[in-house]
Amino acid sequence: MSTGTDAVPVAVAPAKRPPINKYAFACALLASMNSVLLGYDISVMSGAQLFMKEDLKITDTQIEILAGVINIYSLFGSLAAGLTSDWLGRRYTMVLAAAIFFTGALLMGLAPDYGFLMAGRFVAGIGVGFALMIAPVYTAEVAPTSARGFLTSFPEVFNNFGILLGYVSNFAFARLPVHLSWRAMFLVGAVPPVFLGVAVLAMPESPRWLVMRGRIDDARRVLQKTSDSPAEAEERLLDIKKVVGIPEGVTDADDVAAIVRASSKASSSSSSRHDGVWKELLINPSRPVRRMLVAGLGLMFIQQATGVDCVVMYSPRVFERAGIKSKTNSLGASMAVGACKTFFIPISTLLLDRIGRRPLLLASGGGMTIFLFTLATSLHMMDRRPEGEAAALGAVSIAAMLSFVASFASGLGPVAWVYCSEIYPLRLRAQAAAIGTGLNRIMSGATTMSFLSLSNAITIAGSFYLYACIAAAGWVFMYFFLPETMGRSLEDTVKLFGKDADDEDVGDSRRDAPSKKPSTSTELSAQH
Repeated sequence: MSTGTDAVPVAVAPAKRPPINKYAFACALLASMNSVLLGYDISVMSGAQLFMKEDLKITDTQIEILAGVINIYSLFGSLAAGLTSDWLGRRYTMVLAAAIFFTGALLMGLAPDYGFLMAGRFVAGIGVGFALMIAPVYTAEVAPTSARGFLTSFPEVFNNFGILLGYVSNFAFARLPVHLSWRAMFLVGAVPPVFLGVAVLAMPESPRWLVMRGRIDDARRVLQKTSDSPAEAEERLLDIKKVVGIPEGVTDADDVAAIVRASSKASSSSSSRHDGVWKELLINPSRPVRRMLVAGLGLMFIQQATGVDCVVMYSPRVFERAGIKSKTNSLGASMAVGACKTFFIPISTLLLDRIGRRPLLLASGGGMTIFLFTLATSLHMMDRRPEGEAAALGAVSIAAMLSFVASFASGLGPVAWVYCSEIYPLRLRAQAAAIGTGLNRIMSGATTMSFLSLSNAITIAGSFYLYACIAAAGWVFMYFFLPETMGRSLEDTVKLFGKDADDEDVGDSRRDAPSKKPSTSTELSAQH
């Protein structure tokens, strides 16, 4: 009995430790600032499209493409970030992302025509892909185990803050002349990258990347600053060294030579290292890697296939359908969407390392399903009711839409990025994260580029019914395929997905997992 009682403090202890490591907190904060630019670029389009359509004389179809294509372009950015994060390091990849955001904002704000504007969206899309991939990976590799969930959720927190700023910018510049309003909305986005690019240079490099490059002493110094204790710093360093392939017992003086020998052996051909990683991920994955990909890619698919970016991008149109006809009022009401996402996301941030990833994902998915069905039903019934009842149904639809956004922000939104940044082994992490980010952006682009056409074909209500069905199917997927990762080191998390005899990335566990984890892993294994 006492054993069961003792298990409870162990499970919640990480969240109740003395103050979070301030250095790791600062690193996560700066790394996540790229996500502000990401959120701003997404939401500012919801208002800018209303004015650029009038100024540049472009069609709804062109607007739909312009709004959603940034997510397709970001696919190239996320794949490129997977390469540069290994070649240049995580830190300089973030500097590069800031420079790309700056260039994209200038091109869009100064665009004389639709073609130039599309070029600006392409550059901005590359920056979106960089930001989506690198911030969660860097934060997960710097953060101590006790606060990894909290700190790794920062990119999504700041993404939502950027979305809110985009809505505020739309409302603030809406009263300018038409030819200036949308340009001002885009040009404001060129200011933060300048400060961000400089600030990131003050951050340390990821300790895992440093070990991969043979810079053991540098990695140790970073770990000593970002760990909860000197003992944990050494433990994390041993975990990383084992995964990289440094034999136990070698001295620090021998580490660099060991890394060089390992790298030379792995690089018998000019590009074997990256080719081998991509081959293992895409062509011949082992059973554990295949299960990781199913979990990670499935979660990324669900996050965007439920239509959250359609609500963000086209909220003025949804509000208009719900009864808010004025352009200014619809832009003002859209700020409620950004405020709702920004307000509710701290819930998951605070609970990630207290109750775990699975409970938040399941609660979020259930809420999203319920509120999407409610939104679709209320919009469907509005055309079949007298004016008084239609107004009441409009209020219900607005409440349901905001509740859907709140459910997403308090679970699936941030937790998906946290989860996918911690389930892959070090050797595959950057490329696997890039693939997941690419799929996420493809789905976001597919939904935002098809929403207007889909709504014309099956009505807005029908579109949300479709998203509700996807959310329901997603809940079932999360229940059966996602094991809990709370309380495990990044190296130990890999064991949740099984262990092959030749799986060199799975090291011995150095810390016990909470008692409920093995059963979840067993459930996962039973599905395959």
